Amino acid sequence: MLKVDVITAFPEMVDHTLGTSIVGRARKAGILKLGFVNPRDFTTDKHKTIDDRPYGGGPGMLMMAEPLHQAIQKVRKKTSFVILTSPRGQTFNQQMAKKLAKKRHLIFVCGHYEGIDARIYPEVDLEVSLGDFILTGGELATCVMIDALTRLRPGTFKKDDVTSSESFEENLLEAPQYTRPEVWRGQRVPAVLLGGNHKEIEKWKYEQALALTKKMRPDLLCKASPKQKRRSSVKKTSIKK
Repeated sequence: MLKVDVITAFPEMVDHTLGTSIVGRARKAGILKLGFVNPRDFTTDKHKTIDDRPYGGGPGMLMMAEPLHQAIQKVRKKTSFVILTSPRGQTFNQQMAKKLAKKRHLIFVCGHYEGIDARIYPEVDLEVSLGDFILTGGELATCVMIDALTRLRPGTFKKDDVTSSESFEENLLEAPQYTRPEVWRGQRVPAVLLGGNHKEIEKWKYEQALALTKKMRPDLLCKASPKQKRRSSVKKTSIKK
């Protein structure tokens, strides 16, 4: 079981988004246990204020340190790993998802407003960003990451090998796929996929994945291992065949 606690002032955003489809079924099956902590529960004023103006001036408001600190401490254990959604963080990718999916307990701290009081950073194990753009808050980013982690956990899919041949495995995009009918609007399914020769099919899939990666994401090939780069020297095959 993967235990995840989300610290957010808007728990309904995360709860609703992750309550349906595959992640929703994983929650019902006990593969993912999702909890929420609202920093507003640790405020002392009648308005339950969790933000204030930054010292030194500047636009917007900052999340205050004390409510966040208490929220983290409420659920933090020895095995916990605390993640803050932050524009300055490491970019989330499939390799990071694999590492995080192996953790026993994750705590996601959803940044909001213009950011957080910098005195909270020492309580965070990892800052993560989805990319070079700004969201109104960290809730949606948290949903994306929890989705990516959950689908990697054993039992989420009926067949555990579902995730082993997807895009970004071995730094390649996934090869084109086809389903019925065999001919659609004059376009045929590649003959190799119909022949039943699994060795030829795997070879075709690799060549197609390589060609697609070179076309769409050549940067991924730069991250490949020396062995993968040697394999990448095969003749490029058109992805239209």
